[in-house]
Amino acid sequence: MATMPPMLEEAKRIYEATRKRHDQMFNVYVMRPAAAFAVALLAETGVTPNQLTLVSLSVFVVAAALLVMLPGYAGGALALLVLELSYLFDCADGMLARHKKLASKEGHLFDFFTDELKATLLAGALSLRLYFGGGYGPDLALHEARSPLFLVAGVIAVGIVASAISLTNFVRRPEISGRETPVEAHYETLAHEAGDRTPAQWAAFAITTFLRFLNHYPSHLWLFALAGRLDLFFWLYTFNNLAYLGRGWLGLVVRFGKA
Repeated sequence: MATMPPMLEEAKRIYEATRKRHDQMFNVYVMRPAAAFAVALLAETGVTPNQLTLVSLSVFVVAAALLVMLPGYAGGALALLVLELSYLFDCADGMLARHKKLASKEGHLFDFFTDELKATLLAGALSLRLYFGGGYGPDLALHEARSPLFLVAGVIAVGIVASAISLTNFVRRPEISGRETPVEAHYETLAHEAGDRTPAQWAAFAITTFLRFLNHYPSHLWLFALAGRLDLFFWLYTFNNLAYLGRGWLGLVVRFGKA
């Protein structure tokens, strides 16, 4: 029986030791294995997890610029390829931190901060892409290039995404959540609470999980790019963040609005 090459064996070991307990399927079967191979290559170098976070952000800025400057089908595919490369580094930074025992609250918060920038930048870049290239609007009608609709929608989308991020930061504060910010990703800390939920809390958890999946754009944005329908993704992404924002504000109104 053929043995696995040493580098692949090391990547497999890193993957099994550093993967997250609760993760998107796209990560489990695609990005985490690829990121584990990258970590295997970088583990013996002086590259730090925070440096990978900066690389991920820089590559994402390039991807956003390509989304705006290359309006055709091939340009969209190229931009999404670069975006997924950025996401690979985004996965690798945390895996490298766990592999080298360098995980910290500061690094986790810095990683989340750059993810916030990417999410807002994506909304703005997609709206500009639609402005220069045209596409379908929320009315399901095809709008020509240079339609003011997409500029207005871009301003609104950026505001919605930024507000959703602000809401997430607020509800995660220890004064509000009742617990300190964990080193691990926030959703990894929720498993121990599963048995204590009421039916209403289970429903809210299911809705939140579904919205989180829809908002995890690296998992499915490439499908929209291959279909040539990044306009559809833009509206879905905007409405999804709006739904999350509405649900979050409903909880805040109930909590802070009572007598």
